[in-house]
Amino acid sequence: MNILVINCGSSSLKYQLLNMNDESQLASGLVERIGIEGSRLKQETPAFGKKVVEVEMKDHKAALENVLKALTNEEYGAIKSLEEVNAVGHRVVHAGEKYSESVIINDDVIKALEECIELAPLHNPPNLTGIRAIQELLPSVDNVAVFDTAFHQTMPATSYIYPLPYELYEKYGVRRYGFHGTSHRYVYQRAAAMLGKDAKDLKLISCHLGNGASLCAIDGGKAVATSMGFTPLEGLVMGTRCGDIDPAIVTYIMDKENLDTAGANNLLNKKSGVFGISGVSSDFRDIEDAAAEGNERAQLALDVFDLRVKKYIAAYASIMGGVDGIIFTAGLGENSIDNRKSICENLEFMGVELDEEANKVRGKETIVSKPDSRVKVMVIPTNEELMIARDTLELVK
Repeated sequence: MNILVINCGSSSLKYQLLNMNDESQLASGLVERIGIEGSRLKQETPAFGKKVVEVEMKDHKAALENVLKALTNEEYGAIKSLEEVNAVGHRVVHAGEKYSESVIINDDVIKALEECIELAPLHNPPNLTGIRAIQELLPSVDNVAVFDTAFHQTMPATSYIYPLPYELYEKYGVRRYGFHGTSHRYVYQRAAAMLGKDAKDLKLISCHLGNGASLCAIDGGKAVATSMGFTPLEGLVMGTRCGDIDPAIVTYIMDKENLDTAGANNLLNKKSGVFGISGVSSDFRDIEDAAAEGNERAQLALDVFDLRVKKYIAAYASIMGGVDGIIFTAGLGENSIDNRKSICENLEFMGVELDEEANKVRGKETIVSKPDSRVKVMVIPTNEELMIARDTLELVK
């Protein structure tokens, strides 16, 4: 069975076509600048390699039309006809409290996603646009929604309720939702397999570290706490997001800088984080380079980030009453040797003993702690697309 996985952003679209008989990747691609001058499609297949197609795409429907053409292209495509696409899995950011697992998309699901637009105004609309486009272009194919928020629905109320008037939760759904759930779910399952244990017997902390970053405490295969909150702004210091700050700072700066709510939102989401501290970049690679050249603010940004991750690791270990494994994943977690080393320093009291030689690895699934380390430290490249495809297969079989 071939499953097409789609991830629609506001002006971009990522996709993969997977053969689920052996979970092999038949094609992967990216459509950029949708609705903007200079739009293009980049596709890669094992047989042909990379292909770039520059074509005007005014909206997501046009983008998906070109994706389907590229997949079936006689010269550089991956399949002969669209009949070989058996189902489509969609990454959907927000389902609120409505869904705790992936679902086959029907009218009720569409309605629920529309109701969640106010919770994810930047993400759910393009997700919905992609779903509707595929429904029109491939009307006989089942569509499945896989939610970023679903994995975190197992959190107890003590983890998701904010200390605000309870009526705000009842009226507006103001609570912690958490994100990156598909990634956290994939890597914890891989960690259990690597350790040769049943996930139900493990206490794991998943560190999804990239430009957007979050931690998740996973006890017995269930999420019990996560760092992102009502929105992806809460939690760790990120590329441009501030993470946890004193809420009073917001109104104070709004008064001092004469900002409206849009201006404050832009400041917290787009101008803060390691970019705001360093003044260099939101890309951790650029910041690491600047720090190596003696830029003190760049080094401060890295130190603040590492400290925040370390604090959450210790907090989540206390919540679970211990930890068996710490997982590093996503762009920074998978590739930054120095970042992992810095985060693991001073966690020896918890049983974390990093093997510095084994830690000299990038983007490879491996254990980087010492053989006798009580807490296993693992690097596991995430694969959200495969997780989405697996959920889709399970639902449409």
